[in-house]
Amino acid sequence: MADSFFRGITRLAALLVLALMAGILLVLLVQAWPAFHRFGWHFFSGTQWDPVTNQFSALASIFGTLVTSLIAIIIAVPVSFGIALFITELAPAWLRRPVSTAIELLAAIPSIIYGMWGLFVFAPVFSEYAQPWITDHIGNWPLVGVLFQGPPMGIGVFTAGLILAIMVIPFISAVMRDVFDLVPTVLKESAYGVGCTTWEVVWNVVLPYTRVGVVGGIMLGLGRALGETMAVTFIIGNSHDISRSLFMAGNTISSTLANEFTEAVGPIYTSSLIALGLILFFITFVVLGLAKLMLLRMGTREGRKS
Repeated sequence: MADSFFRGITRLAALLVLALMAGILLVLLVQAWPAFHRFGWHFFSGTQWDPVTNQFSALASIFGTLVTSLIAIIIAVPVSFGIALFITELAPAWLRRPVSTAIELLAAIPSIIYGMWGLFVFAPVFSEYAQPWITDHIGNWPLVGVLFQGPPMGIGVFTAGLILAIMVIPFISAVMRDVFDLVPTVLKESAYGVGCTTWEVVWNVVLPYTRVGVVGGIMLGLGRALGETMAVTFIIGNSHDISRSLFMAGNTISSTLANEFTEAVGPIYTSSLIALGLILFFITFVVLGLAKLMLLRMGTREGRKS
């Protein structure tokens, strides 16, 4: 009797999560339909966002969301890996707890504080010292040089990506540290015993043993980056334009919603903003789905000869 009751409660909890997701998706679809019906596929491919003429499209916001998140992950993953590796393998015992605590405290800082710090402290220093140097030394490179050209404004897509990286590093590094600690000591000691270096132990023993947790931590950080609102709103510039330069202003889906939802007038304007929210929902769903697919493919390769 007790087992049946417990099984029913857990099943109800799981179904409740699915019902909540289905309800959110249904509401977003219904509210976003007027925008999709009026603009069609142009809503996904156009760059115009004009509340005066009621002409809206999502490409600029989608572009900004993906680019800032990509910049954040490119920066945050190796830094987080280095932090987790230092704490678990290299740091002396007396230093591990203070460093771990400091990383966890960074995760507790509200996002609006990151945004204010980025706007009033980081952006002026970045525009005065870092941006001119990057433009002078990298701006003339073939292919990638165009990404680092433009006036040194301090705010922009690249700055938003940097701040996002700082924000997601505590989450990714904390997960990596915890899963690295789960590796049985006997496995690492055996590798050290046959003459492996620290890097060889990490690359050939620790990472294969913990890859599911590592990928999960990266996806956690990516999800935080995709949906971050206030910090990005402060420092991205909030311009509905797509520029080849990462130093130019842009916007994301979250920053557009934060800036304009309370001022939206008319059903098409409101519906277009809700449509942006629906797109962000699908982007997050696709990213998590691809991560799960990657883990499944990695699992099917276990035990096979390379």
